[in-house]
Amino acid sequence: MTQPFVLPHFYMPYPARLNPHVDEARAHSTAWAREMGMLEGSGIWDQADLEAHDYGLLCAYTHPDCDGPALSLITDWYVWVFFFDDHFLEKYKRSQDRAAGKAHLDRLPQFMPLDLTAPVPEPENPVEAGLADLWARTVPAMSADWRARFAVATEHLLNESLWELSNINEGRIANPVEYIEMRRKVGGAPWSAGLVEYATAEVPAVAAGTRPLRVLMETFSDAVHLRNDLFSYQREVEDEGENSNGVLVLETFFGCGTQEAADTVNDILTSRLHQFEHTALTEVPALALDKGLTPDQVAAVAAYTKGLQDWQSGGHEWHLRSSRYMNEGAVSASPWHGLTGPGTSAADIGALLSAAAAERLRAYSHLPFQKVGPSLLPDFPMPYQVELCPHLDAARGRLTGWMHRMGMLAEGIWDEDRLTAYDLALCAAGLDPDATPEALDLSSAWLSWGTYGDDYYPLLFGHRRDLAAARTATARLSACMPLEGEPVPAPGNGLERGLIDLWARTTAGMTDEQRRSMKASVDTMTESWLWELTNQLQNRIPDPVDYLEMRRATFGADLTLSLCRMGQGPSVPPEVYRSGPVRSMENAAVDYACLLNDVFSYQKEIEYEGEIHNSVLVVQNFFGVDYPTALGVVHDLMTQRMEQFQHVVANELPVLRQDFDLSDEAGRALDGYVADLRNWLAGILHWHRRVDRYKSAYLARRFHGFLPDRPPAPALPVS
Repeated sequence: MTQPFVLPHFYMPYPARLNPHVDEARAHSTAWAREMGMLEGSGIWDQADLEAHDYGLLCAYTHPDCDGPALSLITDWYVWVFFFDDHFLEKYKRSQDRAAGKAHLDRLPQFMPLDLTAPVPEPENPVEAGLADLWARTVPAMSADWRARFAVATEHLLNESLWELSNINEGRIANPVEYIEMRRKVGGAPWSAGLVEYATAEVPAVAAGTRPLRVLMETFSDAVHLRNDLFSYQREVEDEGENSNGVLVLETFFGCGTQEAADTVNDILTSRLHQFEHTALTEVPALALDKGLTPDQVAAVAAYTKGLQDWQSGGHEWHLRSSRYMNEGAVSASPWHGLTGPGTSAADIGALLSAAAAERLRAYSHLPFQKVGPSLLPDFPMPYQVELCPHLDAARGRLTGWMHRMGMLAEGIWDEDRLTAYDLALCAAGLDPDATPEALDLSSAWLSWGTYGDDYYPLLFGHRRDLAAARTATARLSACMPLEGEPVPAPGNGLERGLIDLWARTTAGMTDEQRRSMKASVDTMTESWLWELTNQLQNRIPDPVDYLEMRRATFGADLTLSLCRMGQGPSVPPEVYRSGPVRSMENAAVDYACLLNDVFSYQKEIEYEGEIHNSVLVVQNFFGVDYPTALGVVHDLMTQRMEQFQHVVANELPVLRQDFDLSDEAGRALDGYVADLRNWLAGILHWHRRVDRYKSAYLARRFHGFLPDRPPAPALPVS
């Protein structure tokens, strides 16, 4: 069969190595698969299928340093996960039987008890038998923290198969952002990262949830999945009728040919690998200092990082050789100076120093403060009508008084003229049209505080290139939000004074869990400002995926969504808010708002502030295109994110209600949450259109290099 495109040159700087216990793992996994019922008689595989796929070779390449028993166990896990995938395809995807597929998936978590003394059901099929056996053999060697993380990753891997099945049933192809997020779960690379820990060293619990470790895992995941999409396009799209493939997603989004889409997927893959390396070399060392990791813990993180690198190179080598994938001509195109054999696919130094190096360097070559003219504003898709709270006029005056009392109009960042031009009470009035005067005052103050902080950090710390002071300031802001009555530091500036006041007013009636959630959402936002500062100091335009995901944090989305959820009361179970459909709906809404803000603020940020955190600029840099072309890409993505929001509400939430058997009260609360998000979307667009903050005439009058009129008050040291 003719290949649908020519495989691109892959960026792979790490040579693959082969574990010497490969034959032992092959033999063991074959015997184990037969014992579990996965071979003859299963209707899915026979021994010839298993030998052709050669998962022993995959694991020997991806885990080159572990001993024989560990490699055999890991190989069994991969046999199981690929069998699960093929079993789900044959039993449920081909028949499009979602109900039976869900019933199958609902039983599987019972075979992964965190307490090893807990009983498990009697397995009813090879998937259940394999999972029960593997779990019992694996988790005794790992901590309770790892068990919990690995169980969640495994459940995501299993449950998101329903998302793929739903898309097949609807004939729907995901948009690029949705696809990357969901592919991480259904593709299984976070699960693979857990097995890397088993093979190398367990990540310390204190570091496991931090941004650097999360980014290592996510960039690893994205690179693994995008590479797999390139090799498996022919099998998945042309043979199996799959529509969850990155090449197909980009073909559809850009309306381009298969070869162009494949080349773009490879560019994104390369960018994710660059992000992995950047994080490993810059953010992980800082994390070790911030968390006070011991030498043993630092060594564990280093071993894990190297293990992820080994997986990348080994997985690539396996794809070049497995009969499961389209790889015609790929091996012969890899050798350098006549070298052949394992690992030589990473040896094309000339190519690495040309295309990949040029892409990496381009991210650091932006010249700030370029004249770009007034921001171009396309027609924005908005199916919802804005409504304004009737208490708006009075709230404006009260907000001005509060900002004066907090000291945020006397530090050289803002004054009354700026506050009036930004009119954040108008934004609050659109977000919550039914708010009481007190609630409107509170939301207006939160919006003003967050926007002020977003302006404050780059002005005070960015222009002074003082990341250490910014870290101190961020730690002090976190201390301004006590959870259990701990003392609050005396405020040293308006930002701290405002947060202390807002925290006390907002959390007065909250439960302990709500306060923890609220604090985490504010911490997420303030810590994301440090990420922006770091990029600013390096003059580094972010990787597109990293940018969009961090943009949600810098925009304060977690804070907004947390307040919205609390406003609906406790009738909606927490697991509903954590579910895939709700998270998909929230992320679609947030991304629309973030991209909208970037479109309006392009001139303000690029020309007057020297900013690099703008999606239009990120697209310009990544694709090497001009402003109007990049704007078109961003506008198309905005449109698809809005369509996804509507799709989830119309098609996925009704199924979610059935899956969770929600009560009428919970259903009404969920409807109220959707209504809040609709108001949020309409209100944000209305605010951007009305205020002066982004208008060219106002920028020319008030922004001259966007430097403060006087130095703001610095943060005091942590006591």
